Amino acid sequence: MLAGIGVRAVSLRDVTLPDGSCACDAPEPEENARTFAGNAQIKACYYAALTGRVCLADDSGLEVDALGGEPGVYSARYAGVDGDRATRDAANNAKLIDAIKPVAADDRTARFVCAMCVAKPDGAIVAEARGEFAGIVIGEPRGGNGFGYDPLLELPGGRTSAELTPEEKNAQSHRGQATRMIAELLAGLG
Repeated sequence: MLAGIGVRAVSLRDVTLPDGSCACDAPEPEENARTFAGNAQIKACYYAALTGRVCLADDSGLEVDALGGEPGVYSARYAGVDGDRATRDAANNAKLIDAIKPVAADDRTARFVCAMCVAKPDGAIVAEARGEFAGIVIGEPRGGNGFGYDPLLELPGGRTSAELTPEEKNAQSHRGQATRMIAELLAGLG
């Protein structure tokens, strides 16, 4: 999406720091903001300063209305931080299913949220965007694609996020929306 506007995106794995180490091995910044946008800003500014490059970062998660917006910015660590990604995802999903059991099916509205931020090495924010992907939380996982809470968010039309193909998900998802908005904002900057 960014290549179409002349932006070449590289991952931290592709950036060598002045001391010869890989940027991917640097300590991660503390994500202590109360919003997805705040955490995206923390990461974009931190990595831009670290690498001396303009950086794009995102923060994303699931907000469940009946749970007051939880798990929200704590989505990845809702049930704790122990174990590998698959173990944490399973624990997070189990905790969410347990939390929504007493909630009527029609009241389980939720959305994936993705906030993106582009920052310069001096800390200046270049662009910000937010995308949302709404549905309802179901009580049993369905689908084998995606990760995290994808098997629990049923979308309009009856399929979960994990039942979409990668192409369908990119066309509709919160992250796809935010990326398209960032691309438009960056294209507008010249």
